[in-house]
Amino acid sequence: MKIGQYISELLYRHQCVIVPNLGAFITEKTSAKINDLTGIIIPPKKNIIFNSLLTQNDGLLVNHIAIALSISFEEALTLVENEIKNWHQSLNERQTIYLKNIGELTLNEAQKISFEPIGATNYLTSSFGLSPIIAKPISQVQNTTPSRVPKPSLEKSKSFKMPKWMGYAAASVIGLTVLGSVWKYHMDYSEYLTQSLEIEKEVQKGVEKEIQQATFYIEVPKIIEKTQEKIEEITVQKNEKAYHVVAGAFRTEARSSILVDELKNKGYENARFIQKEGSAMKNVIYNSFLTYQEAQVFLQEVIKNENPNAWILVVN
Repeated sequence: MKIGQYISELLYRHQCVIVPNLGAFITEKTSAKINDLTGIIIPPKKNIIFNSLLTQNDGLLVNHIAIALSISFEEALTLVENEIKNWHQSLNERQTIYLKNIGELTLNEAQKISFEPIGATNYLTSSFGLSPIIAKPISQVQNTTPSRVPKPSLEKSKSFKMPKWMGYAAASVIGLTVLGSVWKYHMDYSEYLTQSLEIEKEVQKGVEKEIQQATFYIEVPKIIEKTQEKIEEITVQKNEKAYHVVAGAFRTEARSSILVDELKNKGYENARFIQKEGSAMKNVIYNSFLTYQEAQVFLQEVIKNENPNAWILVVN
């Protein structure tokens, strides 16, 4: 049985995967890096280390194998124990245990298991699709000063002297034009004010007549009844917990139920699985919350202490 395949699958969603009676594979997140010599930019990733002191079975790997092979937990545990025995025997014979996309296990001179990570698999799901790239240096562009275009020389035009009488005549025409415009504006504005006063009087009379003839009738009971229904509707909507912190998603109900039982055994009493309308996936959730802020606080605790790949599902 190829246990390495199941370990690799779990490393995408879990920070620590314990192999009973062998050790634990632990992932550590590292930031993006750039090689100053080669100019290669490496995206954020998860580095894998091995701890031979963590050997107690936590059920994660065995339960994952039981679900994948559709067998009982006890049967999966027996398969794992037999495989680990074979690994120890191979290590004692100075053989190398190769785990695809993870690394190699060997026995050193101190009779302790040493691990060498091998492979380019990035188990950080947020960096999915990102690959190393080469940063090309930007060549400096030299500023070229354009040559100045000589301005064409303009010949001085001959000066023309206007007779004085033409200047006086032009000033007189301008003055008469301005006076005529002012007089016309004054007459138009006076007529406008007169018409405005007459229109306002007519409007005022019409308004007073309408007020005297108006009859007011308000259906108070209907307004109160509709308002009460609206308040009850809003209260029901606010009481719906639309923000769910998700532990994992599966297509089958059996796998979802197994994870729900695991979460309840860990103390998450409100754990259950929900299915969003139009989706085939069943989302196993830790808990549900009324506001996004409450869900975000709970999510940070889960990511820090247990599941770094947990996320928030919003279902309206």
